[in-house]
Amino acid sequence: MSKIHITREHALGLADARKLAFRWAETAREHLGMECLYEEGEDADLLHFKRNGVHGELAVTAERFVLDAKLGLLLAAFKHRIHSEIVKNLDLLLAHEEPLAAFESELAKRAAARKAAGKEA
Repeated sequence: MSKIHITREHALGLADARKLAFRWAETAREHLGMECLYEEGEDADLLHFKRNGVHGELAVTAERFVLDAKLGLLLAAFKHRIHSEIVKNLDLLLAHEEPLAAFESELAKRAAARKAAGKEA
């Protein structure tokens, strides 16, 4: 089993970090078929996620996100690409003044692109 570990510091505070992580969980359920369980804590939250080929946790605190995931055999071949895409997307979001708004904007762009691609076919 191949592992991914990513830590990213942020200045969001727990409330805003929680909103961003919870929104990611909703999106992962809808678009990636993930089973997600979000546990809120007083000082930190833990998001458990799984689907065929991957399972892991996202720890959410006032200062950082820590992602630990285990990839199954088929996804392990794409470990470096998966890791780099997660890092790239997370870094882009955290660079925004309003990461949740940036996330929503990116989701809308992707939905519009899918819709446009469907009309062209």
